[in-house]
Amino acid sequence: MAVHQKGKALLSNPCTNKGPAFTEQERDELGLHGLLPPSISSIEDQLARNHENFLAQPNDLEKFNFLSDLHDRNETLFFRFLHENIEETIPIVYTPTVGEACQKFSHIYRRGRGLYINYLQIDRIEEILSNYYFKDASVIVVTDGERILGLGDQGADGMGIPIGKLCLYTLCAGVVPYSTLPIMLDTGTDNEDRRNDPLYLGLRRKRIRGEEYQQFIDKFVQAVGKVLPGVLLQWEDFLKANAIKQMNRFKDDLCSFNDDIQGTGSMVLSCIYKVLRITGQSIRDSRVVITGAGAAAHGIANLIALAVQEEGGSLKDARKQIWMVDSKGLVTKSRSNLEEFKTLYAREVDEIATYRCKDRSMISLEETIENSKPAILIGTTATPGIFGETVVRAMAKINERPIIFPLSNPTSKSECTPEQAIRWSDGRAIVATGSPFPSVEYGGRRHEIGLCNNAFIFPGFGLGVMVGRIRRVTDHMFLAAAKALSGMSGAGASEQLAISPELRSIRECSHAVACAVIKQAVSEGHADEEILTNLEARVKDAMWFPEYLPIRYEE
Repeated sequence: MAVHQKGKALLSNPCTNKGPAFTEQERDELGLHGLLPPSISSIEDQLARNHENFLAQPNDLEKFNFLSDLHDRNETLFFRFLHENIEETIPIVYTPTVGEACQKFSHIYRRGRGLYINYLQIDRIEEILSNYYFKDASVIVVTDGERILGLGDQGADGMGIPIGKLCLYTLCAGVVPYSTLPIMLDTGTDNEDRRNDPLYLGLRRKRIRGEEYQQFIDKFVQAVGKVLPGVLLQWEDFLKANAIKQMNRFKDDLCSFNDDIQGTGSMVLSCIYKVLRITGQSIRDSRVVITGAGAAAHGIANLIALAVQEEGGSLKDARKQIWMVDSKGLVTKSRSNLEEFKTLYAREVDEIATYRCKDRSMISLEETIENSKPAILIGTTATPGIFGETVVRAMAKINERPIIFPLSNPTSKSECTPEQAIRWSDGRAIVATGSPFPSVEYGGRRHEIGLCNNAFIFPGFGLGVMVGRIRRVTDHMFLAAAKALSGMSGAGASEQLAISPELRSIRECSHAVACAVIKQAVSEGHADEEILTNLEARVKDAMWFPEYLPIRYEE
């Protein structure tokens, strides 16, 4: 690695700093003598030292702060530490701890990372993008902070999510960290606690809405296309209506996707494929109830319907296999002013006339299950406890192996705990959750809990887009990603019902996803066929690994 700095400046740059791992020759050439302790450490020594300090932190938030400091001090060591301790660190740098970190972001803020663009700077967006200290960004994760996980509007404090997502791009798929760019679009916040907090770092006013908001987003997208042509843009944690609108508005103008919608759909479908192989069922014959009816539910439903259609059914019939339940009960066509995507899955009035229920204008989740007899129950509500005992027992009554996915993040927002789902189903439920949960002991056996988290999808998907130079993103690419991931081995023996791969194999998963996405893009004409030559080797060679390189000075 050639560097253009010496001495203290070199040590202050997290991209070039190696701490006490600089060799004697490097210390001579780079003017580092006296600035470091005399003993030269290996990266293994540094990992051991940092792991000791990591374990000494009193709680998960302090572990988050410790890792943030390491990230700001030494990028290579940070990502190597995550890699070597992935099962301990993913729940810290991402869900569930990142949720608490966002809630306290202004109070634990240490050093700027990424870009903050507020709506008062609408005419300066190109200038701000040009200020970023790396000029060749390959992937952007952008949020406006309005719907952070299941925690709601966090304003500018939601910046923790783009930073965390991009950590996973590097950790899970080997995307070069120096090419990743987190962006916060600050349009105000409707969270009064944030606005009244004297330490809050964002704009202290209510959110802009309507045409003013859309003009700001349009200007941002135009600026990205001009300053960073060819970059992949990931929309993250926008309010449902805005998330769907921006995804559809720019899908033909920009290489972009929404992870909450498309990434979630792909991850859930992957888990469904794997579980159905365990239960011996077909997706074409499986009925699904989805609770929540937000952006995630939208993506899950659409991709399940696409998967059913691919197996020979019509899209109309595929949608009939999905029942959508929101805060008002089962979504039906008797309602007025239904959102557009809900109309696709709303049940016909003639159908619900045959249902056994107390009130046809408000059919409960339990009544929906009893009448639709689904094999799969999916939760995206951010409402803890909504999968109560009667709901789980209703699923267990009609299924030998009920499939229950309480997916809401962080863990405090999960629709039920895995232990509850397994106990209330007498040990028969197959469970996957959005954040990591430990295995459950019940009935003399250990039940593995599948991790249905987008970290298994979006990093590999993004890697595929970058390596394949894919020009546009489509839902069929997410379908291909789901199939590729479902073919990866689970975390344990099949009888333990592990339905997601081990975190330690996540780079292999990302490689498989990237290759599948590129092949699909070529088949659709969104990537050039020549990329298929030695594809697996190309993708593998593009995956950065955190290790120290010899450093030399260059004028």
